[in-house]
Amino acid sequence: MSSSKYCFPVAGMVLIVALRLAIGWQFLYEGLWKINSLSTPTPWTAEGYLKNSAGPLRDTFRDMTGDPNDYNWLDADKVAAKWDVWQQAFVDHYGLDEKQQARLNDMVNGPKEFKVALKQLPSGVTIPKSLSKVVRFDEKAGRLVCSGDTHMLYAEREQLLKLAPGDDDASKAYRKAVTDLHKAASKLSYKEKLRASLVGDPERAGLIQEQFKDTIDYHRLGEIEKYKLDVARYEANLAAAKVDFNYKHLERQWGELQALRAKVTGPIKAMDKELKTDARDKLLTSEQLSMGPPTLPKEKIDWINLQTIAGLTILGVLLITGLLTRPAAVAGAGMLLMFYLAMPPWPGVPEAPGPEHSFIINKNLIEVLALLAIAALPTGQWFGLDGLLTRLCCRRKSCEAGTCSTTACSPAPAPAPTPAPAPAK
Repeated sequence: MSSSKYCFPVAGMVLIVALRLAIGWQFLYEGLWKINSLSTPTPWTAEGYLKNSAGPLRDTFRDMTGDPNDYNWLDADKVAAKWDVWQQAFVDHYGLDEKQQARLNDMVNGPKEFKVALKQLPSGVTIPKSLSKVVRFDEKAGRLVCSGDTHMLYAEREQLLKLAPGDDDASKAYRKAVTDLHKAASKLSYKEKLRASLVGDPERAGLIQEQFKDTIDYHRLGEIEKYKLDVARYEANLAAAKVDFNYKHLERQWGELQALRAKVTGPIKAMDKELKTDARDKLLTSEQLSMGPPTLPKEKIDWINLQTIAGLTILGVLLITGLLTRPAAVAGAGMLLMFYLAMPPWPGVPEAPGPEHSFIINKNLIEVLALLAIAALPTGQWFGLDGLLTRLCCRRKSCEAGTCSTTACSPAPAPAPTPAPAPAK
């Protein structure tokens, strides 16, 4: 379509260009805001929006997150492997020295041994065989040593303290060493706390009571297994839902499911955040802190976030400047259509969370139609770089053809009026 073939009201041209600029500004501002959030403790992510997708394409959008139900956060091996990747990235990014690396490894994996200084055991004191796998005295190094795998229980500490009840200096030094060793050995590494929470806690992991295996209650479900069963139940109910009553029930069930998900995954996510905060605050120098956070391998949701941010920013610039206006408007319409389809306000689809209410048509779909209208009109020629590029291109072609002039690609001048014939004498 060319503006030379059709006549457009000036007011209409101004308004459609203003609409293009407004949508372009909205895209650009959203993109820049999301870029700025990446350097904050709470960077923007599309994860929550995609996980709450509804409608026929629900599974497609939820799968874009890579872990729609947060099951990976409930697998101790997967979380531990994720921490291993982070630990190596942390070491490489900040260039940790050997001492810092050792402290970080103790923090994540725990030390192989806990040690406290002790010159000698009190006279007549010998570590009993029942405790030899937990505690040993290294006479050569002058240390009391506890295994990092077994730690030391309170009862074991009390048993060791009773070996030297005297008031002599050697006994006092021994009891202090045992107390200090128990205090150090009672601390769990982050991976040990992780496994204690996901595997060792009966409330979360469940409990198999072998002594009651012949009864119906021998397997006590934990919160994690209950959550997974509730997810399966919700998916089955969603597939079978047909009437409004079913969807109202599903809304309540979905809310309860999200509360349970937060309950089972929240402590692990908090532990993950605490680990990274401890490592940053306790290990790094001010110079290392100025280097910013380490770069981790991109996960599936990270690529989705990057594509969304880049799309909003680039399309915003193109629409504002009027460069490649038509393809930019079509691409913007396609992006907004994806947002629309993720939570479509259709009959029989759970209503999107928030104060707004829509039926079939919502703001995303309105902007899709507006962008398609912009794509159908030469707004970039009216006001934008497209018009400038077109004139430059036409002028270049005219010059190559040997008809170069400053009026190349300009509208042809109106023909001169024919003079009226002279009156007959």
